[in-house]
Amino acid sequence: MKKLTSRSRLQQRFKFIAVAILSFLLLVAPVQADPISPQLEDQVLQIIRKHPEVILESVRVYQQKQQAARQQAQQSFVQNMKTNPRAIIGQSPTRGAQAGKIVLVEFSDFQCPYCAAAHTTLKQFMNKHGNEVTLVYKHFPLTTIHAEAMPAAKAAWAAGQQNKFWNYHDALFSNQSQLGEAFYQETAKSLRLDLKRFERDRTSKTAEAAIAQDIEMAEKLGVSGTPFFVMNGAVLSGSVELSELEATLAKVKKE
Repeated sequence: MKKLTSRSRLQQRFKFIAVAILSFLLLVAPVQADPISPQLEDQVLQIIRKHPEVILESVRVYQQKQQAARQQAQQSFVQNMKTNPRAIIGQSPTRGAQAGKIVLVEFSDFQCPYCAAAHTTLKQFMNKHGNEVTLVYKHFPLTTIHAEAMPAAKAAWAAGQQNKFWNYHDALFSNQSQLGEAFYQETAKSLRLDLKRFERDRTSKTAEAAIAQDIEMAEKLGVSGTPFFVMNGAVLSGSVELSELEATLAKVKKE
């Protein structure tokens, strides 16, 4: 009986693997140079119809693995914020306290209306708690829905190379409806930036790499929208209210 059970389980596993492979072939075939034959496609569809639970199970397992990976990344991020905040901050622009005992990391998009609303709230919060909280800005431009998110991020990064990131950052959020090439140039002029250097920096591979590093960090954390905040391990998302930030700060200070 034990041998039969083991064999049955083995067959079931092989069936799962076979269905998964065939399903994959069917899904990727349209992008291949040589499409699969109609006969093979028909066989794949028949197997899927006969065993739909295998596909659902594969999706469920995949989602579980993704969730576990996100949780692990979040735990690692939180631990680093507590033990080595400088590693999290990296080369990102900061404002507020220098000590870094309480770190508020913001993942944001300059074209996101919710980020603009949060910007107003954050200014109020930092005006009150800037002596004890270090605010860190991380770029997370949602390029699939915001055409100016990446150009704005690169322009802000370039301004930061001349120690004017926060000035440029504030101008972008305060004039969100004007985002575009003319505004980026105009803002650089108004802040008296070296325009040649500004142009060189914002179109450089270094700017792309810096922003990509922030995006990678956000994706590992499972960030799917903006704004997204982490304060010493406490997570907040969306257009947060001042009261939420105040309550989170009070909780963090007790830990």
